[in-house]
Order: sequence, then C-alpha cells, then structure tokens
Amino acid sequence: MNGLLTDLYELTMSAGYFEAGISHQTATFELFIRRLPERRSFVIAAGLPQVVEYLLGFRFTSEEIDYLRSLTQFARVSASFFQRLRDLRFTGDLFAVPEGTLLFAGEPVLTVRAPIMEAQIPETYLLAAIGFQTLIATKAARIVHAAGERAVIEFGTRRAHTPEAGALAGRAAYIGGCIGTSNTLTGFRTGIPVYGTAAHSWVLAFPSEREAQRRLQELLGPDTVYLIDTYDTLEGARIAASLGRPLWGVRLDSGDLIELSRAVRRILDEAGLVEAKIMASGDLNEYKIAEIVAAGAPIDAFGVGTELATSSDAPALGGIYKLVEIEGRYTAKLSPGKVTFPGPNRSIAFRITTWWRWPTRGLGRRAPSRCCAR
Repeated sequence: MNGLLTDLYELTMSAGYFEAGISHQTATFELFIRRLPERRSFVIAAGLPQVVEYLLGFRFTSEEIDYLRSLTQFARVSASFFQRLRDLRFTGDLFAVPEGTLLFAGEPVLTVRAPIMEAQIPETYLLAAIGFQTLIATKAARIVHAAGERAVIEFGTRRAHTPEAGALAGRAAYIGGCIGTSNTLTGFRTGIPVYGTAAHSWVLAFPSEREAQRRLQELLGPDTVYLIDTYDTLEGARIAASLGRPLWGVRLDSGDLIELSRAVRRILDEAGLVEAKIMASGDLNEYKIAEIVAAGAPIDAFGVGTELATSSDAPALGGIYKLVEIEGRYTAKLSPGKVTFPGPNRSIAFRITTWWRWPTRGLGRRAPSRCCAR
C-alpha cells in the first residue's frame, strides 16, 4: 500500500513525534461525523474493508522515502526517522461498528489505537475511504426507502468521479439496500449481484428495432430486458410484446415515466405477458421515485445512476479523525463549534486486530427473487 497516500502534514507531524521522542507512545484516535449533511437525519457506515486492507498493507517503499528526503520540510529531520519509516508497519488495533450500522452525528465509526505515528499517518486514507462509501450507502438507503417494495439497482459508474469510485459506489449502494450493481468489477470482487443487458447503442447498431430486440432475446433468453425508448417508447413496447417469451421485461429511460409505464403495462398485459416487468431509469433520485410510487405507477424496479454514485445533493461528508487519548491522558478540542469529548467512546461494537482479514467475496446477503434481469 502506498505510504504516501496521505497529506503532507501527517508525515511532518510524524517526524516531529519521532524527533520529540514520543513516537512510541500509544494514541487513540476516533473517526466520527461532526455534522450530518443537509437533508440527512442519519448515515449508514460503509468502507471498513478498504480501511482494514490499507492498515494491513501500510508501508513505505525506498522510492517514497527518497522522495520525502528531497522535500525541504524534512531537511532538519534525522536520518534515523527515515529508517523508522522504512520499517514502519501498523501494529495497533482497529475498533469499528459493523458496516450497515445507522449512525448519527458524533457517534464513532471507528477507533484506532496504536503508537502515535502509526495512528496519525492513516488519517487521510481512513477519512476518504469511510466518508465516500458512507455517503453512497446513505444515499442508497434513502432511495431504497422511497422505492418501497420495488427493487433498486446501482447504475452509476459511468458518472462516478473515477472508475474506482464507481466500483466502491456499487458496493456501498448494496450495503445501503440496493439489490445489486451494474459494475462487473464490484461483482467480481465482492460477489454482489450484477445486472444489465443492452444500451441504446445496441438498438442503433441494427437496421431495425425489431431486429435488435430479436437478437437480444436470442442472446439472453429469460434475462432479456428490452430498452424500448430509443425511437418511440410505445412502439418499442409493441415490438417487445409481439416477440413474446422468453423475457424478463422492458426498461424505460426517458419521458413521463408514470404515464408511459401505464401505457406499456397495458400493451404487455394485452399480449398475455402479465409477468413481464417494467424497469425505469434516467436521472432518478429518491424524490422522483417517491412521486412515481405515490402515483401508483406499474414500475417494478429502478436503476439509479448519477445521483446515487455521486450523492449529488450531499457530495461531501464532514468526517473527523481526532486524538482522544495518549498514554492514558484524555484529550479534547475546545475550539468554538468544534468541541470534542475527552477519552475514547466505549460504544464501538467489535474489535479487529491486525491479523484479521475482511472476506473479499460474499457479503452474506442474497438478492430477492423479484430482482430484475441480470
């Protein structure tokens, strides 16, 4: 793991601890959310496996140490500090709430107890790993709540801030209640169900929409989901109905989803395809989904992308990582508006030690049988 994946001041402080002769002292840091984002009354904790993997792999390479030596901020630091960095590994303890835990402002997500250098340098990574995934899991929980009994799938990698962020968002959305993700790397890494069939480019690639739908049905059989709004949504539904079984259903990606879903439902039912499902996507969020559900639209599943994978209405989380104890001495911050409680919080639910590894596949949750086509 890249030891330099941190802010510079974590390293200058660590050098200072070393030169002051206190780098061996045991420190306790707590990570918590100071204030909840707007329109949030809770958060759903996520990101713990990445924290564990980071701490287990934490180290500095020779090239990284040479780079630090070249910086003016370390010109007055002794050579023995750089040797200490070369040998540095995380030897402390990590305490954390289970992922999926509902938390409020001020409640610890995790606690790190280790020699102060080992506890200080990870601050940047831990805040980023927990903050982003907690935001996405929380957004997912809101969307899933709005959807009620209807399934929600995470579709947002193409709009995520980076491809890797998209992969993490798929996992976090699953923790927040989505039945799966469109991101195949997330599925490979974690065992989370993956979903998706074809985009508008599939329809455009064939001479006619009927040919495109027929070929898709031949390819996917009962997993077929026709995207029917490339040209004319109702005509696309009629073509899908005429092709009959096998299919899972159809997807609407534009237009008045409430009225279109009603019209499409009638077309499918009149063709005897009463079991065929309707999925909706296209710039959805919890508010739009709540309106669709309240209107009683016959939509069975939602695919949510941009607003879920970026948590666009609340894109940042005020995560805090504070020293609360060192060598048995409780510490607290007294700054106005930023006061912290002295001493570690005792409510953390379980303990993870440095030998423990989070499973990389199979999160112990299966998608319900009503889920849409894979």
